[in-house]
Amino acid sequence: MTRIMEYVLLFGTTLMQAGSAMNDLPTIIHDLSPDGPGSIVIEDPATSRTVGRVPDSSLEGWNEALAAASAAGPAWSARSSRERSDILHECVRVLLENRDDLARTITLEMGKPVAESQAEVDYAVDYIRWYAEEAVRPAGDYRADPKGGSAIITTRAPVGLALLIAPWNFPMAMATRKIAPALAAGCTAVVKPAELTPLTTYLVVRLMIRAGVPEDAVRVVTTTDPAAMSASMMADPRVRKVSFTGSTGVGAVLLGQAAPRIMRTSMELGGNAPLIVFDDADLERAVDGAFAAKMRNGGQSCVAANRILVQDGIADAFVDGLAERFDGMVLGHGLEEGTTLGPVIDARAVRRIGELVEDALDRGAVEVTAERDLPDEGHFVAPSLLDRVDTDARISSTEIFGPVAAVSRFSDPEQALAIANDTPHGLAAYVFTESLERAFDTAERLETGMVGINRGVISNVAAPFGGVKTSGIGREGSSEGIEEYQEIRYLNLDRRR
Repeated sequence: MTRIMEYVLLFGTTLMQAGSAMNDLPTIIHDLSPDGPGSIVIEDPATSRTVGRVPDSSLEGWNEALAAASAAGPAWSARSSRERSDILHECVRVLLENRDDLARTITLEMGKPVAESQAEVDYAVDYIRWYAEEAVRPAGDYRADPKGGSAIITTRAPVGLALLIAPWNFPMAMATRKIAPALAAGCTAVVKPAELTPLTTYLVVRLMIRAGVPEDAVRVVTTTDPAAMSASMMADPRVRKVSFTGSTGVGAVLLGQAAPRIMRTSMELGGNAPLIVFDDADLERAVDGAFAAKMRNGGQSCVAANRILVQDGIADAFVDGLAERFDGMVLGHGLEEGTTLGPVIDARAVRRIGELVEDALDRGAVEVTAERDLPDEGHFVAPSLLDRVDTDARISSTEIFGPVAAVSRFSDPEQALAIANDTPHGLAAYVFTESLERAFDTAERLETGMVGINRGVISNVAAPFGGVKTSGIGREGSSEGIEEYQEIRYLNLDRRR
């Protein structure tokens, strides 16, 4: 067993022995790596206490992981699709057996309430279940040459070794959304989780190996120098595919690194989602949907409603209803019973969100939520609803990534559509109206990859997740997701007699 796997096994064992109550927190110290310059310290964002350490790998570690995953590729791709499917189904069973431990791990390193962490585990496991089923449905086609004399046959083959770079905000779901289709397609992978939340990924991969995934088919690498690691791996001819979820800026760098070798890429990048509420919307549905679209994961989501545009006729009632929902939120540690809003990820996020709010207030926005005391420790931001936000404020063009909602008002529907599309991003959007004609007309004119109509949660394993413009290329989830890890091959069969 490799040293990294010993670290992971130690972590899993320690976690399973630990309780979930708040008074157990001081005992949940997981040493995946020794103290010193060779380790990354993982902190609980609700307390700033250390909850684990993972290896801080350098070039030697990256190359070892890459070599191991590359060597495992031929044997994994040679397995039948039924074998790969059966192993992934076993992964579903094993991960669900460890649902509580996985959820606690997510909460400890990312901060969200444990109920949301449990929901993330279920969502993440659904990706593995989905691709276990997609694995045995390989696409292909047989057609006659229109000129006669031959047959055109298309098949799918695994693209090869994949570099999977996952973000911190959904540490399990964003990892399995990449790992599952890669394995189902017959690819092996090197996974780089965010250094803020790597414990979940290590534990997920350890459990998947326990379920039957070959140990080197998925290797996890953690580093405090991700730019150097990605540059090294992207230049390696053994890496044939990169999948990245994160900022548009980093995505652009990775695309540049992929260009010299014409590497297959899929990118889920930044968002600036508009949420449009027309004055014929069902008020309760619109408030519930906006709250879900804004506050899922504490607002730390690329598809969070960033700009809430409300028509004048319904605006006052909508703001009152949404403010009531915000004021009812309970801040606290995610493992505390009753908590509905945990911390943001780190101190930088606290400062950035505060600066956005101050700028909006300076430009005439009105804070409509009640003041509240924040916990004495950790990285907490009060849930805030700003009304009458100037569309030129920074908060209208910058991902908030926190529990702050920005409401702007409009009178003319064309004005709302123009504001919604006035962004280089195009990941998600939301529309609330009781008019079917208006719903479809608006959805079709919005420049985004996804639109929720009278719904605030659009993520679904059966749907193709992705954006347009600078919000990325490619899709994750659905049947389209496995195609990102496959090459189309064309065979020409002579049929002359």
